[in-house]
Amino acid sequence: MARHTGREATPGITTDLPTRFWYQATTAGVGFALFLLTLVTREWIEILTGLDPDGGSGALEFGLAFALLAIAAVSAVFARRTYVAVASA
Repeated sequence: MARHTGREATPGITTDLPTRFWYQATTAGVGFALFLLTLVTREWIEILTGLDPDGGSGALEFGLAFALLAIAAVSAVFARRTYVAVASA
């Protein structure tokens, strides 16, 4: 009989995570991906939609990117807190 030390991985932890965790993790990932996309090309809104709301300067994309980066950071923190709460329960 194996001795339980409390260090083993919790089986099924990924299936026991609440939907809230997945929304938070997805929001963090999408926000970070759009931030990286803005670093690569400042005109991704024009490329995706054909609209030119900022005259091609990239100002709108940078504004959105930093707002999404902030949302991504907050979402990542909340996702981590949710994960730790579920894992320690």
